[in-house]
Amino acid sequence: MTLSTSDGRMVRVALLGCGTVGGEVARLLTEQADELAARAGAPVELAGIAVRRPDKHPELPQHLLTADAAALVESDVDVVVELIGGIEPVRTWLLTALRKGKSVVTANKALLSEYSGELSEAADAAGADLYFEASVAGAIPLLRPLRESLAGDRITKVMGIVNGTTNFILSAMDSTGAGYAETLDEASRLGYAEADPTADVDGYDAASKAAILASLAFHTRVTASDVHREGISGVTASDIAAAKALGRTVKLLAICERVTADDGTESVSARVHPVMIPRSHPLAGVGGAFNAVFVEADAAGELMFYGQGAGGAPTASAVLGDLVAVARNLVLGGRGPRESAHANLPVRPMGQTPTRYHVSLDVADRPGVLAQVAQVFADHGVSIAAVRQRDRLSTASLVIVTHLAPDAALDATVEAIGKMDVVREVVSVMRVEGEDS
Repeated sequence: MTLSTSDGRMVRVALLGCGTVGGEVARLLTEQADELAARAGAPVELAGIAVRRPDKHPELPQHLLTADAAALVESDVDVVVELIGGIEPVRTWLLTALRKGKSVVTANKALLSEYSGELSEAADAAGADLYFEASVAGAIPLLRPLRESLAGDRITKVMGIVNGTTNFILSAMDSTGAGYAETLDEASRLGYAEADPTADVDGYDAASKAAILASLAFHTRVTASDVHREGISGVTASDIAAAKALGRTVKLLAICERVTADDGTESVSARVHPVMIPRSHPLAGVGGAFNAVFVEADAAGELMFYGQGAGGAPTASAVLGDLVAVARNLVLGGRGPRESAHANLPVRPMGQTPTRYHVSLDVADRPGVLAQVAQVFADHGVSIAAVRQRDRLSTASLVIVTHLAPDAALDATVEAIGKMDVVREVVSVMRVEGEDS
């Protein structure tokens, strides 16, 4: 018996882009055709591959190659798999596909973090599927659990390492004691950092992923522009050493939270920045270029998802998982999960988000300095959780860890302290997550 879609055809796939990930997708579609057909319920045929320069891909079947992506999208295909990246013209191509009832599988985090609402509306209007598991954390099954497995639960927090390049750099700084610049050079030499690492080290990549995670977890449309973003270029070897002294390590985390105000109203906080976390925390042991995401939910409790966050084969695995799901829906005449944005919670500005600070100061070594510094914290409504002091010659090192307070109040406190006569330098400021070990 020949399996096919509900209208008698096999599932025809247009592949846009054939780089590291796209090449793996094309290879697996060919080499595992029989297995994919069995899993999907119908043959999955690669109908065409759009690349910028077909002559640069001699390893691919030449009759499938085209430089006209728009025409391929308009052709007789059932699913468009997009692995090009960027916003335009990709946004236009995918909207065209969805509006014509063609399902879309994409790994495009930048596009989804800004236009997922528009894409979802187009998919809903035409009865098409929009799948994007590969857009966050590579091969790790993460988005589908948030969209489906935890759909009956109330998620309160999603916090994770979602960028392998920055995690490699910070892990290496922690293990070797080296500075940021030399560790970035080593990451580039080993192929863990791009020639232009800006998107990674300045937090843009992680911010896009945080927007997607927050949108799914809290049933609210969150865009990348809603996400507070800080990178790791300001993290120093001294910061890493200070974290070690506190039994902590430094990670670039995407932190998405459901925040409840005193009056009971809820909002969403989404932020990306370096954080000191206890070495006992599950995320602290995630080294190298791996990704991991920690989820807290009312009924399920604490969950952690860990694995390869990037790379051709791991990301292709997530793409093919989505493709099989879409093909099954076509065979059965059904649809996958639709966008859930019913909560429509407001996004809380970073200044109003409760955080904790670790502040390292060089101060004059004379009586009363600690009391003066502590008074500034009190004047701004920030309470102190721990203080450590070390004297050396005519100065002293003062380390203060705060309790939770609005980020704006903490920032204003640090600014005021930096203007004090008894403070020679604010050496470093970093946010803290998790209980003290």
